[in-house]
Amino acid sequence: MNNDLRTFRAERGWSQQDLAERLEVSRQSVNAIETGRYDPSLPLAFRMAELLGPAIEDIVVSPSRG
Repeated sequence: MNNDLRTFRAERGWSQQDLAERLEVSRQSVNAIETGRYDPSLPLAFRMAELLGPAIEDIVVSPSRG
């Protein structure tokens, strides 16, 4: 699954560690999501959208859309 998490994080000037702390996950988890090695759970995807502002669909893009 493709995603724009890195873009949304960078727009806020947050490091991976900053975002990880806000999401209550490890920095490694944020890195894995950003690089496409891990797909976030639905509850985590909702927390990401709530924290970053855009809709989940704007953060996490299915291969057919991205």
